Amino acid sequence: MTAQHWQLEGFDLGRFVAETLAEDMGEGGDISSAAVIPADARFVGVMDSREAIVVAGLPIAEAIFRALDPDAGIEILIDEGGRAPAGADLMRLSGDARALLTAERSALNVVQHLSGIATLTRRYVDAIAGTGTILLDTRKTIPGLRLLEKYATRMGGAQNHRMGLWDAAMIKDNHVAVAGSVGEATRRAAAAGIARIIVEVDRLDQIEPALQAGATHILLDNMAPPMLREAVGIVAGRAPTEASGGVNLDTIRAIAETGVTYVSVGRITQSAPAVDIGLDFTAA
Repeated sequence: MTAQHWQLEGFDLGRFVAETLAEDMGEGGDISSAAVIPADARFVGVMDSREAIVVAGLPIAEAIFRALDPDAGIEILIDEGGRAPAGADLMRLSGDARALLTAERSALNVVQHLSGIATLTRRYVDAIAGTGTILLDTRKTIPGLRLLEKYATRMGGAQNHRMGLWDAAMIKDNHVAVAGSVGEATRRAAAAGIARIIVEVDRLDQIEPALQAGATHILLDNMAPPMLREAVGIVAGRAPTEASGGVNLDTIRAIAETGVTYVSVGRITQSAPAVDIGLDFTAA
């Protein structure tokens, strides 16, 4: 998928590219390339992975390169969400040497970060394969990058949870504390006409009041597998269930095997390391 055909709802690719390059170039531009590289020099190069990854962000990298060299020859070699072994070529490019070198770091930053998220996400998805439980992401994202980071989790095989505060109510412990009870907080959300009402509970006796008041989704917070299994039994299919809190690769399988509908993991966006991807240029 090329940058021309890549779209992400609500995301302004042109603005993102312009702001990313402006941050790196400042008012003086790439003084290294301007001083060292002849104005008419041309380069060809390959972006490749130095480790096994799940790919995300290549069309954005293409857009960054094309912003500085619209006539660059760019070929994306692997689909978004595809698995790439160590040593795999991800993109071939050719064009104005100064432009491509100026765009190099910004393009790599995007692909390394988003592919890092997609790669870690896939590890969690693989860990619960066959259980029927679905992995969700969270709102634990870098400010300004939520749409991209949640895109990357989808490339890794997860589903998106709430995109923000606007698309579903999530009643958490502080809401309950102010409202007085789980049931009262949920009742107020239902009375406000909110269609999706996610209610976080950390005790079994909170489940029934939440459901009776109109909860459409029960978030089971920091419960061990035996308690999760009991909670799923209480809910009895009346609403989707979600396990959350302290989930890691060592624990997620046992959590998923309790029968919860979803497991949400903040780590896939909050703690994903950037993957090792390089861009090597050679003379045309």
